[in-house]
This record gives sequence, structure tokens and C-alpha cells, in this order.
Amino acid sequence: MNKKFIDKFLLLLVYSFLLSQITIQGQQSRQTDSVKIDILTNLTAEDIQILLKDENPLVLKGLSDNPEKKKQVLESLRQVLAMANQAFKDGLVNMLEIKEELESIRTEIAAASYDKKKNADKGPMPPFGFISEDEVKAFYAEAGNEAKFKTFIDRKIALAKEDGSIPKDREPTEEQLATAKDFYAKTRIYEKEAESKKGELGNEYNRKVQLQVGLQQAQYLARLYADKILKDKIRASNAEVQNYIAGHPEFNTGKQKTKAQKILLRAKSGENFAKLAREFSEDPSSKENGGLYVNVKKGQFVPEFENVALSLRVGQLEPNLVETKYGFHIIKLERKGVETYNVRHILISTTITDPNNPLMPPMSVEDRVRTKLEEEKEKKIMDELLASNPIQIPLDFIVPQPSAEQLEQVKKMQEMQMQQQMQQMQQPQVETGEKPAVKRKKKKLRARKVR
Repeated sequence: MNKKFIDKFLLLLVYSFLLSQITIQGQQSRQTDSVKIDILTNLTAEDIQILLKDENPLVLKGLSDNPEKKKQVLESLRQVLAMANQAFKDGLVNMLEIKEELESIRTEIAAASYDKKKNADKGPMPPFGFISEDEVKAFYAEAGNEAKFKTFIDRKIALAKEDGSIPKDREPTEEQLATAKDFYAKTRIYEKEAESKKGELGNEYNRKVQLQVGLQQAQYLARLYADKILKDKIRASNAEVQNYIAGHPEFNTGKQKTKAQKILLRAKSGENFAKLAREFSEDPSSKENGGLYVNVKKGQFVPEFENVALSLRVGQLEPNLVETKYGFHIIKLERKGVETYNVRHILISTTITDPNNPLMPPMSVEDRVRTKLEEEKEKKIMDELLASNPIQIPLDFIVPQPSAEQLEQVKKMQEMQMQQQMQQMQQPQVETGEKPAVKRKKKKLRARKVR
């Protein structure tokens, strides 16, 4: 999938999470081999308000102050839900590992929601911190639970290695396995307890949890659909790019090539290369230095440029123009070492800017055309998805207004967190005589932390 589409798709999910699991009415519960999936199709303004009342006050203020962001949130949700519905239709949920992930989503949200409600007035504590070690031991004493965890964690590790989350030759540490085992038990303990007290928890709570599960499952399926199906449909082939360029004279680089050829002739006739570079080169990084790059590491520049440069003798001028995605280059090798080299060049650029986004850096003609074609494909496919998967959403919603006191409390909390982070960064390191170890993030063996 092209990077721009990935960024845009992730933005959709970010906007969705801003609403902290929106409640949806009119969902269709479907069963697939004992895994329940809530297919969400209808979102109301009342649903949004129910969950926004518990949202971060700064998020609420941001939505309240920015009507355009509210529209983006709604449109993002509509697209995510449409993709999730299409993923179900296309049978992606029939894969065993996807079924298990969907079930994990249900378990973790049910457990986290119950943890939050049950222990709301007991003070700060890590997620599931009020579940005792004895309860965890009792869970694993029940027949089959040890084996279920073993199957669960083995599949999680295999999937993580398959998608590159962890190296194929690395195994989780004992500490990581212990953390995963503890989490597995605690989520299932609270899920079971919540189910047994469903009548006591109330209709609004149960409905909210059920629909939170539906949205989380939708977000997972939408991400899956984008990765497994959309990326191939959206990708523009090299042939499509070249055909588009050939049919659009505005992308013709003939003028730049003619200009570069005239400069090359002057360089070949003996004119000072550095002087020509300062006068004509369109590479701002080397222009004032006479086109010179020093101590260039082999492999640093694009192959089309570097292969030609390193084929020259020291002091030799390449007799032909060299074309890269940046434009036309006139190249002269100044020094050739074992690992580095010095080279001069004069660039006549063929890059262009996006007229609709002047803040974006210049792009090569091919990259610009590829982006344009993929954006057009993306829009067409998304329009088709929305047409075949109608999602009902409100045109607007009322955002609960946080009080000035709430906003002030959040700001103070953020300031305290920043101060703590700064203090930690400024703490002197203890000299041990050994080289400091490289800190590495521990790979999480569970899918997500939902609290």
C-alpha cells in the first residue's frame, strides 16, 4: 500500500479513537463458528453524546471549537464501518487467526470496562490490579486453562513473527511470557464475572460495552481489509504511470533536458565545472559549493547516479546526461575511496509541486503522477464501498461542554507529566565502567491495552 494511503487510513482510525469507541444502534450480530461479531451500520447523534461525556476534556474542547473536525470524525467512522462490513462479506473473518483476534477484542473490552466500573472509587491502580494472585492461580487450576493459554500465546508469537513485529529468530523472555499469562487470566476472570452480573450492571452499561466491542472489531477488520485487499486495488503500476505521463504534455521534461544538454556541452568544452554548477545547478544542497559532495558513503545516493559516478576515473566528466527521479545530472568524479567518494554534479530538476498542497515538498514527475492516480483509485473504490455498504450517520452532534475546572485539571496533569519526563531525562547516568545498554521496547504479546 502506498505510504500516503496508509497515512490517510491511520488518520481515519485516529479520528475514530478520538470518540473513544462510539456507540452504534442498529448493529447486526452475526455468528461465525462461535465467534460473535457486531456488524455496525447505524450511528446516531445520541449514541455519540453518551460516550463523549466520559471523554478527555481537551478532546471535547477541540471538537467543540472545530466543526470541521466533527465532520471529519463522522466521515472517518462511516468509511471504517463500510470497510469492516465489506471485510465480513469477503469472508476475511473465516480465517482462524482473525476469529481469535476478534474474540480477544471482545474479551479485553468486556474485562477492561468491568474493571473500570467495579473499581472506580478505589483509587489509582494498574489495569486489573485489584485481581489477586490467588485468583489467577485459581484460574489456571481449572481444567483446560493452562492449555488454552499455551495455544493462545503460541499463535500470538507465530503471528508476530509472520508480520515482522518481532524477529523470526527471537523468542519472548520469561518476564514477557509471565506478563502475558497474567493478563490472559485477569481479562477472562473479569469477563466471566461481568457476564454473571449482567443484570446488576444495567442496560445502558451492557449496551455501551456491546457496542464498544462492535466498533473495535470494525476498526480491526477495516485495517485488515485495507492491508489485504485495498492496497493491491489502489496501487498504480509503472505502465499506468508512464501512459499517463505520455498523454499529458505538462509532464514532458524535454525543456529541462535541452537545458541540461547545453550546460553539458559547455562543461565538455572545458569551462570551469564549479562555476557552471554555481550558476545553473538546481540542487540547493551543493549549488553554492560548486556542486560538490564530499565523503559520500557508498549506497547513499540513488543507484542511477552512484553507479555512473563510481564508474568514472578521478577527474573524469561523464559524457552523457544521467537521469534520475530528481532530474538530469551532469556528473564529475573528484575522489574515489574504499567506502566514500567525492563527486560534483549539476542538477536540472524535473520535480514538480502539488498545486493543491503548496506546503508539500517537490516530487518527481513519476511520484506525483503515481500519487494522483492512486488518490483517484482510492476515491473511486471508497465511493463504491460506501454505496454497497450503506452506513447511517448523523450530519452533526452536540459535544458535551467541559467545565473550566476540568480543563484546568487536565492541563495541570499534563504539565506534571512533562516535568516528570524532563526530570528523568536530566538524571545523570551512573558510571559502571560498562557501555550503556541499548534500550529496547519489549514486544507486547497481547493485542492491545484497552484501558
